[in-house]
Amino acid sequence: MRYAALAALLQPLALIACDRAPPAPAATATTATPTTGAAQAPRPAGPERLVLAFGDSLYAGYGLDRGQSLPDAIQARLRAAGVNATVVNAGVSGDTSAAGRQRLAFTLDNQARKPDLVLLGLGGNDVLRQISPAETRANMTAMLDELKRRDIPVMLTGMKAPPNLGADYVARFDSIWPDLARTYHGTLYPFILDGVIGDPALMQGDRVHPNAVGVAKIADRVAPLVKERLAD
Repeated sequence: MRYAALAALLQPLALIACDRAPPAPAATATTATPTTGAAQAPRPAGPERLVLAFGDSLYAGYGLDRGQSLPDAIQARLRAAGVNATVVNAGVSGDTSAAGRQRLAFTLDNQARKPDLVLLGLGGNDVLRQISPAETRANMTAMLDELKRRDIPVMLTGMKAPPNLGADYVARFDSIWPDLARTYHGTLYPFILDGVIGDPALMQGDRVHPNAVGVAKIADRVAPLVKERLAD
């Protein structure tokens, strides 16, 4: 993986890119808008499955056109696979795990009904700000406790720390997601940017956020796991 070669670039670029994104209101959560091809396909029959995609700029669709975000792409693939799914995009660019923790309950309370699944994708801005892994773990644990209290299944899309932060930081940070997935019986996609980061053809000019092609590659891997979890 070319993550190591990009480590020195990722930190300043990501901080600039995410911080410049216009922050969405804490209550904002929009239904994913299918791409043109998906919109032309008939909506599958059967009971609707509601998925809440709760995360940062990697969910919000930073730098992408409307309809190109990861929640959009996942929704399109689920529907193409015969799953009558609506994916609500509750991604906010620049969010840390602490910011997500603050707005999770409010976001859940303002959904039309209890989600059948929450995709939880935070932590990227924590590592870029070199927030203590213990703090990130505590925030993620609090959010998972809230979802458990509400009896809402969860799927985690994990994050990894670049190696230039040191072996100790990397070990403590990277272990958060597999540990929590085991504890809370959640599905885990270990690294949301796996197979995408470091490839200029799949990344935006900031080298931090995936472009539409990169998002499609991530969705190709994530959507089958979402389908499996919804079936459970």
